Amino acid sequence: MRLRFRIAATSLFAVFVSLGTVNLVAADSAYMQSIEKWRQAYDAKLRSDDGWLAVAGLFWLHEGQNTFGSAAGNDIVMASPSLPAKAGYFDLHAGKTMVHVNSGVPITMGGKTVDTAELRPDSKVDRLVIDDLTLYVHASGKRFAIRLRDKNSKLRKEFKGPHWYPVDPAYRITAHYVAYPSPREVEIENILGDRGPTYLVGFVTFSLGGKEYRLDAEDNGDGTLFIVFRDLTSKTETYQASRFLDTDAPKDGSVELDFNKAYNPPCAYNPYTTCPLPSPGNRLQVEIPAGEKRYH
Repeated sequence: MRLRFRIAATSLFAVFVSLGTVNLVAADSAYMQSIEKWRQAYDAKLRSDDGWLAVAGLFWLHEGQNTFGSAAGNDIVMASPSLPAKAGYFDLHAGKTMVHVNSGVPITMGGKTVDTAELRPDSKVDRLVIDDLTLYVHASGKRFAIRLRDKNSKLRKEFKGPHWYPVDPAYRITAHYVAYPSPREVEIENILGDRGPTYLVGFVTFSLGGKEYRLDAEDNGDGTLFIVFRDLTSKTETYQASRFLDTDAPKDGSVELDFNKAYNPPCAYNPYTTCPLPSPGNRLQVEIPAGEKRYH
């Protein structure tokens, strides 16, 4: 009788172990699929009309009038059949940029033909459109430039796609989040050496390989976090300047850091972009071989 009970108990335990293993495998498979789906969406966004690969030029403004068009005599030469030889000029004065479009040039802003208008830096609204081109003012520290987007950008057409580390659940980490009483303004340098204010809303701490690490975080504008970091893989395998990481909104002092979703800044692909460098505290002295690799 006791032997039968032991056999039955052992069999029942084996069933539970088997079911647990099946559940773990199913959970891992679902997680792997979710990361692959996220990476596909990331790739599609890069290649989209408003993705970073469509940025086709960055033209620095000097104080006063900056003529633009397709002819060689302009201050800003945009070699595109969409632009006439002389399209107009940008007038920069004390940080304020006005555009003056020459008569007959079919440039629009907000769907309406424009003659003269103010262009606020990095505005989603103050954008000039002509055919497949979009022009707007971009601020890099105290400098101002005209950023050109072209749906037919060579970079966009020739993009080979991101390179990734294999998905590793070990780099999906639950971190502790501490919010600052109020956002802290710090001056951050970008890849061009320009400096500008960044607002840190808090920091995360997490354990990796038995050691504790800390990263400062910004707010994406919706309560989720944005982290600019660099780790030791940048010496050989990942983009040298930095990588980016987004998180969900922290909850009850915790937030998930999934480094399998760490991605490159646009500067990794495009020389016409300006990207922030990590703050000194976000330069980790550890390798994190997860997420996106260096683009070749």
